[in-house]
Order: sequence, then C-alpha cells, then structure tokens
Amino acid sequence: MSTLVAFQNANDSADGSTEMTPLEVRLPPLLSVIAGMVDLTGFLTLGHIFAAHITGNLVVAAAAAVAGGPLNVAQALAIPVFMLALAAVWMIAQVSHQRGLALARLLLWVQFLLLAAVLIFSTIARPSADPHGLTAGIAVMIAVCAMACQYALLRLAIPGAMSTAVMTGNLTNTVLSLMDSLSRRPLLPSDPGRLTRSLYLLLGFLLGCVVAAVAVSLVGDWAWSLPTTLAALAIAVR
Repeated sequence: MSTLVAFQNANDSADGSTEMTPLEVRLPPLLSVIAGMVDLTGFLTLGHIFAAHITGNLVVAAAAAVAGGPLNVAQALAIPVFMLALAAVWMIAQVSHQRGLALARLLLWVQFLLLAAVLIFSTIARPSADPHGLTAGIAVMIAVCAMACQYALLRLAIPGAMSTAVMTGNLTNTVLSLMDSLSRRPLLPSDPGRLTRSLYLLLGFLLGCVVAAVAVSLVGDWAWSLPTTLAALAIAVR
C-alpha cells in the first residue's frame, strides 16, 4: 500500500498536478522583491557587489583576475562567505529539528535580523560614503548572509517553491511555458501555474530593483529599510 501511495505521489509530481500549499504560492514572490531590493541597494551603495546573485561576483572577479585588473577583495570574499552562510543555515535547521512551516518561520526571522543588522550598521557607519572601504565590505557580507538564508530557506523548508535566486532560470521557465501554452503539442510536463509563478518572480525581482534604485537616490543608506520591512512582513505570510 505504501508503495502504491509513493508511486502515485511520484506521478503527481511528474505531471505537475500536486497542489501547492499557500506558503509555496505567496512567499516566493515577496522574497523575490526582497532579493531585487537587496541586490540593487548593495550594488549601488556597497561597491558594485551583488549580494543576491553571487555568480555575478564570480564572473567579475574572474574577469579581473584574467585581465590583471585590481581585485575587489569584498567581491571575491562574497563567494566563500555565501557558502559558509549556507552551511550555517543548514546547521541551524539541523539543530532546530524543525521542518516545513516551522522551519520557514525560523529562517525568515534569521533573514529579517540580518537585514535589520545591515540597516542599523549602514545608517550608523554610512558605508556608501566609501563603497570600497572596510565598512562597506562588512555591510555587504551581512547582506550576502541574508540572501544565503533566503535561498537556503526555500530549498530546506519549502522545496516545492520556485527559486527566487535564479532569474535566468525563471526567465527560461516563463518563455518556455508561454510557448507551451500557445502550442497544440506542449513539450513540458503539465503545470498550468508554472507560467504565472515564473512571471510573478520575474516581475517581483524587477519591481524590487526599480524601487531600490529610486530609494537609494532619495534616501541613500536608509534604502535598506525597505527590504528589512518586507522581511518582517514575510514572517507573517501564511
């Protein structure tokens, strides 16, 4: 009997018919807005370092190394710091013995506290005044840890949710799902909500970037208050 149930669950996952939980539907779009805000705010105020898209730092650091240009130490450090933060989040999840919604709540709190730390540190130390200085490096590393927590949260607590980190992947899902919806012979497994979910994540990230760019131009380091506020609201998502 258990084998039959497992087989049925596997079939449901394969054809996309498994019903998503409300948290899987509501939380990722909000987190994508936060990711966009953090990425743009950090990029504009903290030395052109990507806090949310770590592969961008890898590409820029590699290009600088090959071209023999000056190495941005904080940009290079963002990569191992992100990895260490992921490991730390895994350890938090392991020690907490929580799973699912309870684990999501715990890690949302961790993300909020990290973003609040960036906000407090930035408004006191004003790292944007010296984007390549030590204070900017400290601020961006905390922001990187916050994003690592967000991405680990989705993988560990809500594995059915789409990633808010891989915008290239979400753009791919959006275009392919759109082509499938217009075709009489779709190529992807049946999942009517894939196009909508991917589009929400793309638009959410874009919205976060636009709002962050405006906020930085208006209030400078206080722009960190926006993703921090949204992180607090994310804790209340049901």
